[in-house]
Amino acid sequence: MHYLGIDLAWGERRPTGLAVLDVDARLLHVSAVLTDDEIAGTLAAYDGDCLAGIDAPLIVKNATGSRPAEQALSADFRRFHAGTHPSNTGKPEFAGGTRGARVAKRLGLDIDPRSGRRRRGVEVYPHAATIVLFGLPTVLRYKAKPGRDLALLRSELLTLMSLVESVVGTDDAWAVLRDQVETATQKAQLRRVEDQVDAAVCAYVAWFADHRPDAVTVYGDLDSGYILTPTLGGAPVTNLPSRAETVRQAVREYAEGHPELVRAGEHAVEQVRAMLDEAGINYLAVTGRTKTVASFAEKAEREVDGRVLYDDPLDQITDQVGVRVLTYLRDDVEAVADVLAEETTVVDDRDLGEETASEGRFGYASRHLLLDLDGQRVQVQVRTILQHAWAEFEHDIRYKGTVPEAHVGEFDRRFTLAAGLLELADREFSEIRDRLRAASATEPPQPTSDPDDPRLDPRELAVYLAGQFSDAGWSRTDHYAWITGLLLELGVTSFDELSEVLRRVDEPAIAARMDYRHPPGAVRRLDDALLWAFGDRYLGLHGNAHRRPLLAQRLERMRG
Repeated sequence: MHYLGIDLAWGERRPTGLAVLDVDARLLHVSAVLTDDEIAGTLAAYDGDCLAGIDAPLIVKNATGSRPAEQALSADFRRFHAGTHPSNTGKPEFAGGTRGARVAKRLGLDIDPRSGRRRRGVEVYPHAATIVLFGLPTVLRYKAKPGRDLALLRSELLTLMSLVESVVGTDDAWAVLRDQVETATQKAQLRRVEDQVDAAVCAYVAWFADHRPDAVTVYGDLDSGYILTPTLGGAPVTNLPSRAETVRQAVREYAEGHPELVRAGEHAVEQVRAMLDEAGINYLAVTGRTKTVASFAEKAEREVDGRVLYDDPLDQITDQVGVRVLTYLRDDVEAVADVLAEETTVVDDRDLGEETASEGRFGYASRHLLLDLDGQRVQVQVRTILQHAWAEFEHDIRYKGTVPEAHVGEFDRRFTLAAGLLELADREFSEIRDRLRAASATEPPQPTSDPDDPRLDPRELAVYLAGQFSDAGWSRTDHYAWITGLLLELGVTSFDELSEVLRRVDEPAIAARMDYRHPPGAVRRLDDALLWAFGDRYLGLHGNAHRRPLLAQRLERMRG
């Protein structure tokens, strides 16, 4: 005996989910197809005794409105937001009969719910079935609708999959589907999975109806159309642990692994800082933190409108390890994100500033990237110093302070005004930098250093490099001082000597071979020029001992 699940699309241009269970509710097959021929071909291997649960109207005779079965079921399940869509012959897809009846006939299924034949098919409705089977307070919101973002859809679909796993013995194909959901970066990727998950629910409803005929209700009848579903009010079949126990277990596991996470967080900061330094990106600070056990426990218990946010806290709370990069200007935020995308695996990337702006308002602005660093998920926030100041102050006032109800509207208006002013300030600072860079390109460096110090003055070097590499961005202040030490090791103690070195350098060739994907800072440009000019001698400098392997890789690229 087999139990078929068919989440049937109303037309052949959208996928139909298929699933098959055996008599022990073990998953034998799950897939998605398009056409009736593909449905028949896929299920041909299960040509013996079977009961199919079909999520699609089988019998539609009413010219308008809803079928009596739909009206009756919706009256019972509407409070769970599990009402049905209306079916009638006025809709083109039902004008010439139903696709469900045609597929059932093709498969040799008797669609009479009271039939005793060896091959039968019944109309089912997964939304209503999950309410009863799993004791849900409302339907899971895994269907894409306006206002539902990717994170919500992914979380809800994973919840449904966990519930199915509590009653169905799943296989490797199911594990692949779960992985596709966990790694999805677009809603369309979830859409390709949800039909197959719904099909598994349909198959289980068929299994449940065959094993517990006393615990199902048939709304409607064979003449006007019917829907079979587990009886409302019945005991849930799932044996999943309680919500409180799930949270307690997650917190226990988090606490046990916390020391290792702290070490992972420290390593993540070092990795991000090294990537940005190697790329020559100008930034203010790179800091990090690992979420405390208390903070993790608080977040794991959060609810919104009576619904839990995290069914699997250890997997779904992705900011356990966090890194924050502060930049001076908005252009640098983009450069940092580009570098991290080149050097790591980006699991998710959200520009919350763009999302805020797309809604026609000012407010929180930050680039959030979820990275995979050596197998550890790390959330990296990248923002300008002004964006950071606004976010920290706003968070401190709203979440740590107490805003009197009478002043909420005024505070909202003032925060919005401040956000707009800071965005304007960010733009003005960018303009100031661009004009200074242009001016520096035409002015020679003015002596400011101690005449007895053989090193080039870092401030003079910054002005010199702005003219030498006019298309380069500024570098970190401490990097100008650092590279003057390398110049001293090379015996370069004047700008005339440095100019003579750079005249031997083929800048276009360096740019072509290094394939800069973002504008490197001026110090990085000089670093590459010195590597080109001095080669192995530059590698051997004492000041380069800590990064010799990286420089060796760069030199190999330069030499082709």
